[in-house]
Amino acid sequence: MPAVHATEATPGLPNEDRVVTGDGWAVVIDGATARPDVDSGCAHGPAWLADRLAGGLARRLTVGTGAPLPELLAETIEDARRAHGDRCDLTNPDSPSATAAILRALNGRLDWLVLADSPVLIDLGDRVEAIVDDRTSRLPSYTTQAVRELRNHPSGFWVAQTRPEAAYEALTGSVDASRVRRAAVLSDGASRLVERFGLLDWRGLLDLLDREGPAELIRRTRLAEAAETPAERATRRGKPHDDATAVFVRFG
Repeated sequence: MPAVHATEATPGLPNEDRVVTGDGWAVVIDGATARPDVDSGCAHGPAWLADRLAGGLARRLTVGTGAPLPELLAETIEDARRAHGDRCDLTNPDSPSATAAILRALNGRLDWLVLADSPVLIDLGDRVEAIVDDRTSRLPSYTTQAVRELRNHPSGFWVAQTRPEAAYEALTGSVDASRVRRAAVLSDGASRLVERFGLLDWRGLLDLLDREGPAELIRRTRLAEAAETPAERATRRGKPHDDATAVFVRFG
């Protein structure tokens, strides 16, 4: 499962995405950008958490254990929780958080996990399976207080933060690896040509990755962001620019 990938920060800001790949696996972590008016109660930022989640998952996946992906993520979240130390208030609901997306080829199967809005795409030939955790797009309110109350809550959405049990709320699945032609793991900044701008469908995005690679996907995303008008931006939720990370894998 050889993978190619690219990652790029929001223009002018540090990159809070992380990508790691190995023999038969790929991981994308997207640290949630901290709002400047919100006290996280933590001495660390989202990039710190993304580093620990990516590193912890890489260590576990490199071992080649067949443990379920939610179990590996839960253990990694617990390790990150312990690494915070006494300076951090881990009961604060605004503590740094991140998405997690994992792809693993093992024992003839292709397994995936998606926690929050970092999609995984699986091309099965006759159809493209898009694993999209859209719970963040269906909240009843997006005020700071509402998002705080709905984060890691059954009525809201789940992220990798300070509660290991959130890993078991991820979207997961598995398919016979022989059926898979191509696959991709994306941060939501790299899925924007589909989800924000409607310029491609999921198969078209995979075709672009296949023909021209992850860096070209990100370049075209930046062009679409730059072309967005103020009127269009006003009708769309989310930031005008975002960190973008894409992993592409071709099978067979």
